[in-house]
Amino acid sequence: MSNKPADRLPRKTLFFYGLADMPIQMAAIPVAAFIPNYYGADLGLSLAAVATVWLLTRMFDAVSDPLIGYLSDHTHTRFGRRRVWMAAAVPILMLSIYKLFMPEPPVTTTYLFGWLIVLWTGWTMLFIPYYAWAAELSPDYNERTRISGWRAWIGMAANVTSKVVPVLAIFFFGFGGTRETLLLIGIMTLVLLPLTVGLTVFNVPERRDYLPTRIPILPGLKIMWRNRPFKRLVLAFFVNQLGSAISTALVVFFIRDVLQDEQNSILMLLVYYGFNLSGIPFWIWFAQAYSKHRAWCLGLFAFSAFQCGYLLLGAGDFYYMLPITACTGFLGGSFWVLPNAMKADVIDVDTIESGEDRAAWYFAVWSFTTKVALSVGPWLALTALAVVGFEPGANSTAEGLLGLKLLFVLGPVSGFVAAALIAWGHPLTPEKHAQIRRQVEQIRNTRGSAG
Repeated sequence: MSNKPADRLPRKTLFFYGLADMPIQMAAIPVAAFIPNYYGADLGLSLAAVATVWLLTRMFDAVSDPLIGYLSDHTHTRFGRRRVWMAAAVPILMLSIYKLFMPEPPVTTTYLFGWLIVLWTGWTMLFIPYYAWAAELSPDYNERTRISGWRAWIGMAANVTSKVVPVLAIFFFGFGGTRETLLLIGIMTLVLLPLTVGLTVFNVPERRDYLPTRIPILPGLKIMWRNRPFKRLVLAFFVNQLGSAISTALVVFFIRDVLQDEQNSILMLLVYYGFNLSGIPFWIWFAQAYSKHRAWCLGLFAFSAFQCGYLLLGAGDFYYMLPITACTGFLGGSFWVLPNAMKADVIDVDTIESGEDRAAWYFAVWSFTTKVALSVGPWLALTALAVVGFEPGANSTAEGLLGLKLLFVLGPVSGFVAAALIAWGHPLTPEKHAQIRRQVEQIRNTRGSAG
């Protein structure tokens, strides 16, 4: 039986908190799916060069993510310790999105490398404090699913909207293609960034009764390493994200070269994320009725089964792709809600041992792990394309196209099945988490009495 929240957050708070996820989700998929394809297939950079740049810039996060997480946990201002970092990230992100989404050809690998570094820096400054903030809004097992669900739904709504506009531009004005899609989404993201982050920062309260962080970095890492639920969760999510990254990096190539459709990549993404959006309320309910980790695992297994349907498709089959995409989209809604809600629970285990609230430090490690997956995945995918002899466009061979199809289908399936097998034995059930929360509250009461 799940524990009932003592204090449910007002919907107004959940709404304003979720707003800042809109530009994050609006830009994330174009960065992962369209930027590599556009710079490699349209701007003339080699796929090997794009893959290497992607990998190297993500390695930069090995320094920036832990640093910003550590600094955010140690920030103490009258405005709080999360919102100041989010506000500072906005101008950095706006400049880098403008440069990456609307480049003036010719461009070089140095150009791509430099602006990706700026983008990831701003992304980290926004993402880590923002997601750490979610873990601090409520201590309750199911309420955290609700927080994550609201944020995911609002972010996904922006994601879907960003796909609707380019689709309408194609059908009504003939304005379509990878370059045009990046231009439209870039403009929308630039408008939303200051507006939505500003509304979140000014309307969502930060808690002031957090346990301050004093443990140095190395002892803190040792405590984190002993957190077995966190290690299991982060490994499962890494493998899940690795599969997703392979799929995202290859989807535009699959549509343009295997299905022989030049303009409708954005329509496929609209269907996928539209059904993501419709699936999120179901996964919130399903996780509360059973448990977060089992619901996530079932979503992963079912997604993998439907993904194999793409093996049956070939040239001219774009519209046959869409029913499969709708099913995987609905099932993929579990990816957006459940792992993020589970993250807050494993941080409570750390609070018992460290006696501190170190949410940003944990989200920094989580963010870095995610970014490694999102860099290694495209690198593996694009490198494998070169190995199988695939070349985009008219130079494609039958062997290269078969290699692309197998990579697009079996790469994600391997990651999702492995992630589900790892996560199946996750130990933090609702009952176990209720025991942990009682211990955390005892620590808070003791610290409060001592203070």
